[in-house]
Amino acid sequence: MHEITLEELLEAGCHFGHQVNRRNPKADIFIFEARSNIHIINLEKTREGLVAAGKYLLDLSSKGGYIVFVGTKRQAKEIVKEEVGRAKSLSAKGIFYVTSRWVGGTLTNFSEVAKNFKRLSQLNEFIQNPQQEYTKREIVLFTRERDKLKNLYEGISEMDRIPDALVIIGTQHETTAVREAIKNDMTTVGIVDTNADPTVIEYPIPANDDAVGSIKLITSYLVDAWIEGADRASAPAKGEGARPRGERDSGGKESKDTTGTKSTKGE
Repeated sequence: MHEITLEELLEAGCHFGHQVNRRNPKADIFIFEARSNIHIINLEKTREGLVAAGKYLLDLSSKGGYIVFVGTKRQAKEIVKEEVGRAKSLSAKGIFYVTSRWVGGTLTNFSEVAKNFKRLSQLNEFIQNPQQEYTKREIVLFTRERDKLKNLYEGISEMDRIPDALVIIGTQHETTAVREAIKNDMTTVGIVDTNADPTVIEYPIPANDDAVGSIKLITSYLVDAWIEGADRASAPAKGEGARPRGERDSGGKESKDTTGTKSTKGE
């Protein structure tokens, strides 16, 4: 992971909070001062939160975890798609996104939501390779249904289980996702502005959640961490004579398999 500097955060506009009258009292620990009725975020706290979150994502990725980036705000949609797409293009696995809207029950009723993933796959297959004759009207209806499901689930349709963590762009805007993550005892990482409650997020990153530059810098950093973790996970398989997990070394000690162990904050 590269070192993030205060200058980078400043140039990206991460320090601009909301108007003073929109302040959440629980965010006071991240506020440096107020200027022209706007709260200024302490960028030392921003960097601290971002680095901690990056380490967590790197660790989770290296253990084959699943993560979903949630960014349905207008400023975040394309950034999230592009960054997750970049990770996938580099063969990083287990990374997904939601940019249309968070569908209630995605985590708390995953078995039912997963049926929509299957239906989307079936419709895609049919529309690309129709096996029998249908009327034009039927084809139009199938296409409309496919497009609706694709809009909602495209970024998570290949997810075969509940993810281990969520990265939320603008936690105040994604309250349903936050509630479902808490209910499922799931780790949360999030950009927390001065109008949001940072105590509900395990890895809060105090920063401007409206500025494109801020969202881009933070999202890119976290995706880089995920890619690095995926690279570390695949490195042993690429080396010659890599010892299988659990095999004893020459000293008679058994190598430990850390796969599946849950990372905790501060590791």
